[in-house]
Amino acid sequence: MSYQHSIGIRSYRFADLRELMAKASPARSGDYLAGVAAGTEEERMAAKIALAGVPLKRFLEEELIPYDEDEVTRLIFDEHDASAFAPISHLTVGDFRNWLLSDLADSEMLARIAPGVTPEMAAAVSKVMRNQDLILAAQKCRVVTCFRNTIGLPGRLSVRLQPNHPTDDAKGIAASMLDGLLYGCGDAVIGINPASDSLPAIVTLLRMIDDFRQEYDVPTQSCVLTHVTNSIKAIEQGAPVDLTFQSIAGTEKANTSFGINLALLREAHEATLSLNRGTVGDNCMYFETGQGSALSANAHHGMDQQTCEVRAYAIARKFRPLLVNTVVGFIGPEYLYDGKQIIRAGLEDHFCGKLLGVPMGCDVCYTNHAEADQDDMDNLLTLLGVAGITFIMGIPGADDIMLNYQSTSYHDSLYVRRALSLRRAPEFDAWLERMQITDAGGRLRRLPAGQPLLRHADNLSEAA
Repeated sequence: MSYQHSIGIRSYRFADLRELMAKASPARSGDYLAGVAAGTEEERMAAKIALAGVPLKRFLEEELIPYDEDEVTRLIFDEHDASAFAPISHLTVGDFRNWLLSDLADSEMLARIAPGVTPEMAAAVSKVMRNQDLILAAQKCRVVTCFRNTIGLPGRLSVRLQPNHPTDDAKGIAASMLDGLLYGCGDAVIGINPASDSLPAIVTLLRMIDDFRQEYDVPTQSCVLTHVTNSIKAIEQGAPVDLTFQSIAGTEKANTSFGINLALLREAHEATLSLNRGTVGDNCMYFETGQGSALSANAHHGMDQQTCEVRAYAIARKFRPLLVNTVVGFIGPEYLYDGKQIIRAGLEDHFCGKLLGVPMGCDVCYTNHAEADQDDMDNLLTLLGVAGITFIMGIPGADDIMLNYQSTSYHDSLYVRRALSLRRAPEFDAWLERMQITDAGGRLRRLPAGQPLLRHADNLSEAA
């Protein structure tokens, strides 16, 4: 089925939904690289208008990748909840945008319809929304998950403490971890990107974090962000795995390039659940995504990169994760060229993930060869804070010395919490006060702060 719209004397025709959605996407370098972007702003506007008139039901009739060729497509169609879709089944994409911004779409209603929204519906409606629309609608979406603390509650913002080290030096990681905790970071997860895939090194890091967590009764969770097969092996060796991590993408072919499929993720989920390490919940998976990942693997099937990205959230939703993180500017300017494109992509990813019922965080980041700077990241951080982001990154100096990219610092989380009156996960908040790191209002104490931790800093170093 083709779609068309005329502007003045010029008529634009789009062969199918895949082309229509690609041409309706806001301009970004990855879509130009893939050859799927609109050729002019006029064509882009014609595509947006045509897309706004498409009934939501159409997305249940026209597959962007054939059902028989892609297991992500099969997951999307097989898991679709018709009863949850019923309240919005009569709407077009444009009507859906208006409904999302109306008072009818409150947090309870949005949670109710989430299982009935497909990734393609979410991507489509985001393409006809302004930035302020994405912020307002996302703010109303609430996704709460639990493991050792409760993440995603209204008025709360969590932080992943990311103490990476270029050689996986345990003392260097321990120092960054202690530093982050003294700044009140770490309630989302203490998550380390290992420099190598050495299983003994991974298990050593897991045990170091877990020993520290148990000694000080820290109500958080740990994760070493290695390939899912390494996590399964670590579990088999009796390692203290809280969360199992994996990067995921929106097509079967892209996931194959990552060395994964749905069956492997199911095995990992079941293995991690079997450890029963959560205390307040059992959301035990951590996924990361990023616009451009399918294109970089030549596995995008002619789709625009944002639609590919949102399809990855269907995989995440299937396995009930504690955290999902769009690493928005990490892949580079080939996919998101400058600050404007990164900001738009971050707002899109957050909105679409939340609309699908996914606990969405964002690594507000860029690489040093992108046309972006820290002011752009400050803008995106603030906009996402207003939009109700679940969690952000906490990295020493905002500069990851292992992955070599720019993100958000421990100080940045203090800024956004102060500016928007946001607290940490409640269990973690109470622990920080008990450890004399924060006061009853959640503010960092003046030095000497965190005396119980500082007194044992040497012990932590020796343990590492």
